[in-house]
Amino acid sequence: MRLSAEQVVEVLRAAGESTRLRLLALLAAEELSVLELCRILDQSQPRVSRHLKLLAEAGLVERFPDGAWVFYRLAAKSPGRLLVEQALDLIDEGDETVQSDADKLAAVRAERSTDAQAYFARNAARWNEIRSLYVDEAEVEAAILRATGEGPFDEMVDLGAGAGRMLTLLGKRAANALGLDLSQQMLNIARDEVSKAGLTACELRHGDIFRTGLPGGCADLVTVHQVLHYLTDPATAVAEAARLVTPGGLLLIADFAPHGHEFLREVHQHRRLGFDDAEIVAWLQAAGLVLESNIALPPATAEGLTVKIWTARRPGKASLERSAA
Repeated sequence: MRLSAEQVVEVLRAAGESTRLRLLALLAAEELSVLELCRILDQSQPRVSRHLKLLAEAGLVERFPDGAWVFYRLAAKSPGRLLVEQALDLIDEGDETVQSDADKLAAVRAERSTDAQAYFARNAARWNEIRSLYVDEAEVEAAILRATGEGPFDEMVDLGAGAGRMLTLLGKRAANALGLDLSQQMLNIARDEVSKAGLTACELRHGDIFRTGLPGGCADLVTVHQVLHYLTDPATAVAEAARLVTPGGLLLIADFAPHGHEFLREVHQHRRLGFDDAEIVAWLQAAGLVLESNIALPPATAEGLTVKIWTARRPGKASLERSAA
């Protein structure tokens, strides 16, 4: 998309300040909270918020509140996005300020990872028990079985396998199944659960949901169960999950609807307090998938959380055959 001369001036004016350019460089790496940006830049919250406001007004960044936190990311469809990317490409890789920001961002990431891994290590043995505090697992699992259908599936991939519940729930409907997780403690539990379920064609592997290393279109069922709310960049995770879906294949995402339980951030390392339909559907559509079902499971008590289940299919021959059947 081409810009008018005035639009170009507005973009250049917004980006043409050292702190704002540093903010754009950081947000090009991942979405970050205001507090994280303040920490990296070593600047006060009012000052950082003022710069972010100017960038948002110019359409270069997007602001989205999540509970008591506020996150920012580069605007996905900004007409000035190309100009921003070109400006960032001009920065010398050895620039001391930008390198320092990158190092501090790496430290923030490492701290988040350490906190999350420590949490998983502490709670691995009672992971299913913790989840049951917020939702009725039997109801959720029955809904997942209905949403995926009987199959059979040739290849199933479960991203963020945790204690292996999706594998034991759906694995018998798949000729082969693979579960990926970054936590060795969780993988050990999952291996035990898979063995007890008698799933001999199921593999557990250490892997990153953002960079699975798996070939595109390798699975006709991909599941992402109660994982996205832990992630710094859930949109990228959805894109990677969708990349694995073969034509006619299905992607299932289960997570929470938006809620206000702030204690889940502090106590249970949740980064996002749920997701609304518009956000998830936009990510699915951007990845070339077509929404097939959108299920809401309200909590049994007022203190509980609504669980959402979204399924989307990649158009292709297999899906046409199912429709014809």
